[in-house]
Amino acid sequence: MIQEDADEALVARCQNGDGGSFATLVSRYERPVFNLAFRMLGNREDARDVAQTAFLKALESLSRFDPRYRFFSWLYRIALNEALDLLKQRGRQTELTDVHMADDDPERDAATADEGARVQQALHGLNPEHRAVIVLRHYQDMSYEEIGVILKLADSTVKSRLFEARERLRVHLAGAGLEH
Repeated sequence: MIQEDADEALVARCQNGDGGSFATLVSRYERPVFNLAFRMLGNREDARDVAQTAFLKALESLSRFDPRYRFFSWLYRIALNEALDLLKQRGRQTELTDVHMADDDPERDAATADEGARVQQALHGLNPEHRAVIVLRHYQDMSYEEIGVILKLADSTVKSRLFEARERLRVHLAGAGLEH
C-alpha cells in the first residue's frame, strides 16, 4: 500500500504543477510500460515509441485522472491502448527481435534463446485481446482484478479470456514443437 499512497501523493503534486513528481512516476514505471509494449508489439523501437507516447498522454491527461483508481492501472491502460492502436494502424504482425539471455553454457544459451523466440512468435500469433491478457498476467504478474481494471472487463471475463488465450498459445507452441 505504500506504493499506492506514494503514487497518489506524486499524482497530486503533479496536478499542482510539480514536474519532478511526474519524473519520479516515469522512473518508477518506465520499465514495466516498455515491457508491456514490447510484449504486445515485439519490436524495441515501437515499444519505446509507445512508452514515450503513453507517458506524454498520461501527463497531458493527468488533470482527468480519477484518484479512486490506481495510477499504474490507468497508465498501463493508456500504454496498452497505444500498442493496440499501433497494431491496428500497421494492420500486420510485427517482426520479432532477437531474444538474448546470458548464460555460461553457450549451447544452453542458444537453446534458451531459440525457445524464447518461439514463445514470442507464438505469443504474436494470438489476436491482440488474447495477447494482452497473457502479457498482463504472465509477464506483468497482474491479478485478475488488476487486468479487469486495465481492460475494463469483469473478473469472470478476464478468467475465461485468459483460459482461451492459454489454450490458443498452447496450440501455437505445440506447432512450434514446444509442448510442456
